[in-house]
Amino acid sequence: MEDDDTMNNHLEQLKTCNVSEAQTILKHHLSAIWENPKLSGKLPPIMIWGPPGIGKSTLVRGVTEELNIGFVDVRLAQREPVDIRGLPVPREDRQGIDWIVSSEWPRIGVEGTPERGIILFDELTAADSTLQVAAYEFILDRRLGELYKVPDGWYIVAAGNRAEDNAVARTMSSALANRFLHLDLSAGSDDWCNWAMSTGHHPDVVGFIRFRPDLLLDMSAHHERGWPSPRSWSRVSDEVRLAEKSGLSDRFLCLIIDGLIGIGAGMEFKAFRDSKSLLPDVRAMLNGTVKAQFPEKLDQQWAMITSLAPILVEEEEPEQFFDGLFNILKVLQPSWAQLAWHDIETVSEKRNDLYDALCSHPRHKELEDKVLRAALVGVEA
Repeated sequence: MEDDDTMNNHLEQLKTCNVSEAQTILKHHLSAIWENPKLSGKLPPIMIWGPPGIGKSTLVRGVTEELNIGFVDVRLAQREPVDIRGLPVPREDRQGIDWIVSSEWPRIGVEGTPERGIILFDELTAADSTLQVAAYEFILDRRLGELYKVPDGWYIVAAGNRAEDNAVARTMSSALANRFLHLDLSAGSDDWCNWAMSTGHHPDVVGFIRFRPDLLLDMSAHHERGWPSPRSWSRVSDEVRLAEKSGLSDRFLCLIIDGLIGIGAGMEFKAFRDSKSLLPDVRAMLNGTVKAQFPEKLDQQWAMITSLAPILVEEEEPEQFFDGLFNILKVLQPSWAQLAWHDIETVSEKRNDLYDALCSHPRHKELEDKVLRAALVGVEA
């Protein structure tokens, strides 16, 4: 039975991709059409499938921000066919009509239009049949008759929910489906936590998802109320930071969080934060006023490890915490030290001075030995 479950899990992983994998494929195609513009009409557009709130549009936007390219986000469910095809206007000679195409489509040579970018047709499966038909030519042929042609440096992506997600999802025609490269997106907790750490999400949220990865996306909850998803956890992070800044009471913060992710997940998140509050002050450990120690409870271990990197990156003069940090890393098991250092590397992407200063610290050799030992153990396993 266990072997069957392992095989089923493996097959499920093969059927889906995580955010990083989807972004890698997307960047692969972008690189190809930029190197050889003739491929822009040959490479298929990508269709990203996934439940609501999993981060389909966010991953596409993330690629455009990383590569510093243009981004046009078209929410098809909120459009009319005329928004795609254009507006018919009678010709002055009354011998026919001309079409005025929307100005939002990228045009090379027009001021402010990037030469490279992505056009995202979001909520494609929520659009009715008339809208899908209007989008066919644009998506499949990269043009609107003789009126408009998508620039070679731009790539087309679509996204939508699946029928089983209890969201608005209409059947995609076989003709349209057969032209796409289809990617089924899964909610990988490791992938999401890395992204959340790099974008400054509250460490309590990241630590909790590491402790309870099954609650990153839980569609078994009441779908007409809040339920856990990557999108709703990002909003929880925003609300926790806002409450800390404004001094909002725990009672009202709990109501807000329950409204975002549901009562069950909200109660577990509160219990996690309550348990974290019993920890010795991590900042005091870093500045050396409290002896470095590592808790025995698993939830507190996740909470403590996840809080280290954000404290360092938010400090104007983090050097004052370096000795305390190495004292903490010294008492950790190698695998925990490796994770803590991974978080520091992740948050340092936007602050190279922190990473460089740590690497040049006299005690960095202690960390190298510990992390290397953990890596070697992992290889042997």
